[in-house]
Amino acid sequence: MRAFRIHDHDSPPRLDQIDRPSPGRGEILVRIAACGLNFADLLSIKGTYQAIPPLPATLGMEPAGTVEALGDGVERLKVGQRVAVHAGHGGLADYGVFRADDAVALPDAMPFEIAAGFMVAYGTSHLGLTRRARLRDGERLVVLGAAGGVGLTAVEIGAALGAEVVAVARGADKLEVARRAGAHHLIDSETTDLRAALKDLGGADVVYDAVGGDLTAAALRACRPEARLLIVGFASGDVPTLAANHLLVKNVEAIGFYWGGYGQFAPEVLTDSLAELMEWYVAGRLSPHVSDTFPLDRAQEGLDFLAGRRSTGKVVVTMT
Repeated sequence: MRAFRIHDHDSPPRLDQIDRPSPGRGEILVRIAACGLNFADLLSIKGTYQAIPPLPATLGMEPAGTVEALGDGVERLKVGQRVAVHAGHGGLADYGVFRADDAVALPDAMPFEIAAGFMVAYGTSHLGLTRRARLRDGERLVVLGAAGGVGLTAVEIGAALGAEVVAVARGADKLEVARRAGAHHLIDSETTDLRAALKDLGGADVVYDAVGGDLTAAALRACRPEARLLIVGFASGDVPTLAANHLLVKNVEAIGFYWGGYGQFAPEVLTDSLAELMEWYVAGRLSPHVSDTFPLDRAQEGLDFLAGRRSTGKVVVTMT
């Protein structure tokens, strides 16, 4: 079988031929059809992601496919079942072994290419906005990086939860994608003073920040009293330093949120959130946006596309 693997953190990954694995107790073997790409994959290549498996390691956090075999003790799933997996790694391959507890059954209506770009992005935004940021109906939600993989889902889910959504992205094309996802206000971060524009709207109740850098500082300065700054990631590559006195004076909360961490200390929280999202998808409440797909032998091109921030929504690798 083929696997796109990291061998060291100073060289690019490569497509290897390796033996097909067998599932152990509590595990499943999945014939992978597609796998979503994430900024975490880029960090894993550099060795800077918070969870790095032993090398050599197969990249890919979001595989979707069909259960081929069950390990001992697996009763919830069956051979032939369509699943997606919130895995830390192992998805950019023809087959993968994963914990059965990390797999979610897919509705028949969801194609594998959509499922592969669904879990991390939608899961992050749903759990982050509902559990951590406590977003309420009628509040003003500011989404930084609103056309990116997680940002676009934050726009869509925020609107579904009844928020007034402000999309912040670079350029008219990306802002148009955010508008179609449900954004009520559009701010071009390349040409607009973000702090002034947000203040003109009346400030922010919740800031969804997957970007970092200067945008974080500007959005924080435009927060209303008792606003919540939800820190999701740093796509800009710049981890900001927050002014604690600004948090204090306005009674603003800075909330860290690592979606994957729940798989270690509260996996049922992830499972429940994803189950609700699957129901929303079947009911037609969500419209996942996959902007680009690449075959496995061009996985590096997909990663380069993601690193260059040229995508809107998700980038997905298919195994065919």
